[in-house]
Amino acid sequence: MSTWRTLGIVAAVALVGGVATLVAGAVTGMQGDEILHLVGALVPAAAVTVAAAGAAGPLLARASLRLRFVAIGVLAAVVAMANLVVLAMQMFVSDHDASLVLVLLLYAVGAGVAAALVVARRSDAAVRALERTARRLGRGDLDARVGAIEGGAELEVLGGSLDEMAERLQLAHRREAEAERMRRDLITTISHDLRTPLASLRAMVEAIDERVVEDAPSLRRYAVEMRRSVHQLGSMVDDLFELTQLDAGAIEAETSRARLDDVVTSALAAVELTAREKGLRLVPELGAAADASCSPRVERVLQNLLTNAVRHTPADGTVRIEAHRAEGRLRVAVQDSGEGIASEDLARVFDPFFRADRARSGPGAGLGLALAKRIVEALGGRIVAESPSEAGARFAFDLPA
Repeated sequence: MSTWRTLGIVAAVALVGGVATLVAGAVTGMQGDEILHLVGALVPAAAVTVAAAGAAGPLLARASLRLRFVAIGVLAAVVAMANLVVLAMQMFVSDHDASLVLVLLLYAVGAGVAAALVVARRSDAAVRALERTARRLGRGDLDARVGAIEGGAELEVLGGSLDEMAERLQLAHRREAEAERMRRDLITTISHDLRTPLASLRAMVEAIDERVVEDAPSLRRYAVEMRRSVHQLGSMVDDLFELTQLDAGAIEAETSRARLDDVVTSALAAVELTAREKGLRLVPELGAAADASCSPRVERVLQNLLTNAVRHTPADGTVRIEAHRAEGRLRVAVQDSGEGIASEDLARVFDPFFRADRARSGPGAGLGLALAKRIVEALGGRIVAESPSEAGARFAFDLPA
């Protein structure tokens, strides 16, 4: 606030006070000459008040809260004393009455200063707590909190805002640390998983190039293995690319929709060959939910869940897809008859790059379930993993219908 604006406010307050004094004098029976005398006394008093306020502003600009409160109390008493002196000089009050009022004003000064010190002490303590917390946060101590303070409503709101900011900073720092950990895991895991198909490709290419293998059956077998390695590399790259898109918030409000039975049919087609080779039964049970509308991205979720189920279900097993609508949501589940997942691993199966025990290990970078979870959550749903020891593994997710 500028100095001129401050002086304007003080002058307005003094003017209102002067008018109220004149009205009070008229009500108490003061006559015209007395009113004029009172005006003559009020004008210099108002001038002194404005001048004192104007001088106090720059002098107290860098003062502490305690000194400011004391100065306000003293200033009010000094203005009252000056007014008393003017009234005595104009003979509105007797010398005896003026002396008595002066003594009372001196007592009021002491009481006002004491009250200002008590109030300022709490405010000063609150401000110092805010300062300490801000300095600790500035040094990187994100556990610093202001806590409860008694400095008035404004300072309490400021303290609450500072604590809320610290909570958000701490959460952002944790997310950043988690992202950095995932980045390191990504480099380590992908480097390891890429090494196997690349080494296989290099060995077979070198064998063909150096004419170590020349007969048609061996070349045919090498071509099949090379194609499988290339497919594995492509799947890893696709998963990484889509996972990065999801982390960047690529899924936004979608307008395209698909029927659930079409999505399930496409997802089943992607794993049908592998399932047939293992002698697995793929059983869709959609019921009345077959014509439900869903995002086309659900196909990728189901494909990843089915790939995982087919991979870990022994020969002659069954992989079942169930779906139904309830309470305004579409619920879908993929159930296999494999060996299941250990209870201690259930909470981590959706972590990127997580590998469970040997019963659930296999090719890939460990991104399929993590990618499925990110897609489901981006679509406003949730996904869970269950594994009763006698019934294989069950992955269920639900979406807004």
